[in-house]
Amino acid sequence: MLLSFGRPPSPFHPYARRRRAGIALAVLALVLCSVGAAFFRAQVLHSTEYQLRAEDNRLKSVPIPAPRGAILDRNGQLVAETIVSYGLYLEPAPPSALAYRLQRLAPVLALDSAAVAELLQQAREQPKEPLLAANVLSFEQVSWVEEHRSELPGLRLETHPVRRYPQGEAVAHLVGYTGEISKQELADSTWRDYRRGQQIGKAGLERQYEKILGGRPGERYLEVDARGRVVGALGQDEAIPPRPGKTIRLTLDVELQRFAHAIFPRQMRGALVAMVPSTGEILALYSQPTYDPNLLVGRIPPKVWRALNRDAGRPLLNRATHGTYPPGSTWKLATAIIALEKGAITPATKMPFPCTGGMSYMGRYSRCWKKEGHGFLDLAGAIAHSCNVYFYQLGIRLGLNQLAEEGTRLGFGRKTGIDLPSEKRGTFPTGREWYRKQFGWAPTPSEVMSLAIGQGPNAQTPVRMAQFFAALAGDGTAPRPHLLAQPAQGAAPETDLRVSPQTLRAVREGLVRVVARGGTAHLASLRRWELAGKTGTSQNSQDLKRPHAWFTGFAGRPGGPPEIVVAVVVEHGLHGSDAAPLAAKVADFYLNRKYGYRTERLQTLAERLNGRALGEPEPPRRPAPRLRAVLDALAPAPGLAGAGD
Repeated sequence: MLLSFGRPPSPFHPYARRRRAGIALAVLALVLCSVGAAFFRAQVLHSTEYQLRAEDNRLKSVPIPAPRGAILDRNGQLVAETIVSYGLYLEPAPPSALAYRLQRLAPVLALDSAAVAELLQQAREQPKEPLLAANVLSFEQVSWVEEHRSELPGLRLETHPVRRYPQGEAVAHLVGYTGEISKQELADSTWRDYRRGQQIGKAGLERQYEKILGGRPGERYLEVDARGRVVGALGQDEAIPPRPGKTIRLTLDVELQRFAHAIFPRQMRGALVAMVPSTGEILALYSQPTYDPNLLVGRIPPKVWRALNRDAGRPLLNRATHGTYPPGSTWKLATAIIALEKGAITPATKMPFPCTGGMSYMGRYSRCWKKEGHGFLDLAGAIAHSCNVYFYQLGIRLGLNQLAEEGTRLGFGRKTGIDLPSEKRGTFPTGREWYRKQFGWAPTPSEVMSLAIGQGPNAQTPVRMAQFFAALAGDGTAPRPHLLAQPAQGAAPETDLRVSPQTLRAVREGLVRVVARGGTAHLASLRRWELAGKTGTSQNSQDLKRPHAWFTGFAGRPGGPPEIVVAVVVEHGLHGSDAAPLAAKVADFYLNRKYGYRTERLQTLAERLNGRALGEPEPPRRPAPRLRAVLDALAPAPGLAGAGD
């Protein structure tokens, strides 16, 4: 015992073994308690949370597109509707497998290399999501997919709502089209409730009233394995149904819109706006050249999109709200009412210098459109014959600042507020300082001559000119132009000319004489209805030899209030008298239908004017003929005036 004193006990000593066993039991107890606590926490305290996580991993949410609301015209005719179509989805797969499937599908779906690359990029960004290869399939395409399903695993056909536009080209710029929401839009707070892949309005009324028409998507659930592969689907009882969009009714008259489309020459560019002057209701809003919005439903074929964007005629441009043109002589009415209200003239005033074909002022000689001149004229005569020399002198009397300030007050530098997206603001000077800021130079004294006849830095949209003439047709005020049918609310007018009844009578007399015998549009008069308006020829900065033609006016029963305002601009139309028949025919068609008179069938009219039925593809464009040669095909034709302003 003495010899072993101070030595460590043997590891096999009973005491040492008991000590190790005690430590092991304590550690084991601690581990078991920790595991037990963890099991208790998971199975009892947080069982619901983990159950939901498991369900989330097992179930995959798939959106159910909501049917968009229908768009109806004022008489209940369809402008846009939702139909059911097939969409083709590719289930998640390795990139090489997806690339092979898309290459096989490319000829069937008309996908070029750029479209295939775009789809593969989408698959890389969302590798666990099904890839939508096409959302509008024809019967032949569906048949091909069904026949080759065994060769190409991972294809899934699903039905979903898609847009259809029964009126086609006639309503393209007005109704717009839909498309998949973009990354930029998703990043915008305006679209915070939207998700990737959702269809939204991209232009026109589809865009303007997206929140009404779009509805709210639903959800259904698919059962997936650990790799995200679909193994089943839950029943319809488990799905959240979509909320369809609401139907909207427009002030639009589809028959009038289609008539405008039928008579507008296909080789010409321009726009037409028709509205009710007393209410601001838009009856027709047309832009030429146009396109078929049905071509832009679903995935847009790259060839179609490139063709639309590269077309020199810019068919995607809505010239009614986005095209700005010098208003030419149609703006002389603004000069006239400013002069009358300021006391610069009376209706009987004749200018000191007669029109002899032109006049000189401050070193500048400016011509009248009529080489031999008009002689001495009063105000109504100057309007009827569109005498430039009369209005040159009127502008000089008013002065540039006064003419610019009053023109700005009349609304020529602002938007009308029509319920279409991105309406373009007109260009109009506010005074001499405006010229310095805009161009870096002070206007010459003779600059007022250009402004007085609607030239110079003055460019307006057709809808703005229609709004101005709507005020002239009424009591000097006009409500905001609108397309959505709405009850009268008694809101403040968009345009208030602040003119006396005497001023309105004076300018209306001139407008009536424009169409009466001897005026610049006297052969555009109507048999049953009283038409009054103003022709205009405005300079085209791209081709001075081919000016734009304007006519803006109103019509109604003889002796009654005006019932329709029509503004027409034809690019390269040569003279304002060339645009007058288009406006006259539109007013005649509308009033004849309103009061039960017989009108020509649109199908017959379109075939006679353009050599094709409504809805047929556009023929190849040919060099534009003179507008009057095309309009001579109209029967019974009101005729055309001589080459005048």
